Amino acid sequence: MKTFDVIVIGAGSVGVPAALALAQKKIRVLVIDSLASPGQGQNKKAIGGIRATHSDKGKIATCLRSIDIFSTWKETHGDDIGWIQNGYSFPAYTDKDAKKLKDLMKIQASFNLDIDWLTPAEYQELVPGINMENLVGSTYSPKDGSASPLLAINAFYFKSLEYGAQYKFKEKVTNISIESDTQIKVTTDKGSYTAGKVINAAGNYARKIGQMAGLDLPVEPDSHEGAITEPVQRFFGPMIVDLRPSSDPATEDSANYYFYQNNEGQVIFCLTPKHLIKETEGNATSVFLPHVAKRMVTLFPKLANLKVRRTWRGQYPMTPDGFPIVGADKEFPNFINAVGMCGQGYMLGPGLGELLTRIVTYELTEEDLDVLKHFNPYRDFSGIEHFK
Repeated sequence: MKTFDVIVIGAGSVGVPAALALAQKKIRVLVIDSLASPGQGQNKKAIGGIRATHSDKGKIATCLRSIDIFSTWKETHGDDIGWIQNGYSFPAYTDKDAKKLKDLMKIQASFNLDIDWLTPAEYQELVPGINMENLVGSTYSPKDGSASPLLAINAFYFKSLEYGAQYKFKEKVTNISIESDTQIKVTTDKGSYTAGKVINAAGNYARKIGQMAGLDLPVEPDSHEGAITEPVQRFFGPMIVDLRPSSDPATEDSANYYFYQNNEGQVIFCLTPKHLIKETEGNATSVFLPHVAKRMVTLFPKLANLKVRRTWRGQYPMTPDGFPIVGADKEFPNFINAVGMCGQGYMLGPGLGELLTRIVTYELTEEDLDVLKHFNPYRDFSGIEHFK
């Protein structure tokens, strides 16, 4: 078959859940990816955190739905995807950060996010051994969690196959032609396919795919590094996100950092560099591990003797304001973008997959339209995501 209802470009964190949701609706969907199997771009580099703790309705609502899907997947479909509801926490060590977090909590609670403010003593009960010096308190969103990116995307992929989705791997898209109001032709290095609608879910390469359709999407990848330790007995619960930039000259190149213990007992961690490395270079650096290790052990001394198994570098396909771009093109409304996930495609993906399906089937609700305002491709990008 070379004619489909929908072609999705990109078999990653957004493309595969979109194919799953579309196929569940009996929509003939083809996913095209230049790599050898699903999730081989940035999905396999995700650290696995899944939170609805964001600063705007669009991301909060989308991720709340994602959490519903991740948390019930085993019960509904039988696959263990490593889900644990360990929660997210943002400890504050300055009054300024505490005020910022408390102000955001009012917004988050208004969008039905389950979030509380913990006193230092309450937070110490949740994370025994945390550095208490100058601790003002912490937010805690108990329904956030984590799952294995590898297990999850493969579960979504195989389930989408059961529903009838088709995939073409090792095929690079070389051209997109808007043939008419109802037909788009996608040409690869191995063939051509047509569909009524195309979804651009190409991650790092979203801008290049957009350019083929005559669009200039403001999406630029930058690099972040992560690492994973050996597994040990569970000794703390939530994801810990330290918002503070480094004040030590030896680690001055780092902004915030975050870490958690996954379902297998491994501690996974990541750091946001101040001076970002652009584009898609994938080699790990020599400075990441000494920088982040020093900061983590200062915050949580119990981490000191863990053995790190490996480090890696992945990309965040960034937009200027830190919010995704999701929606149809004005001139060619059958070309739909779901790009610029800013490193959060894994947690947004399942919720976005269903939202994209409702775009395709013209079944958007009033709530959907409100969510899509936050992802509008034609916004001025002057805002700022506080938790990007």
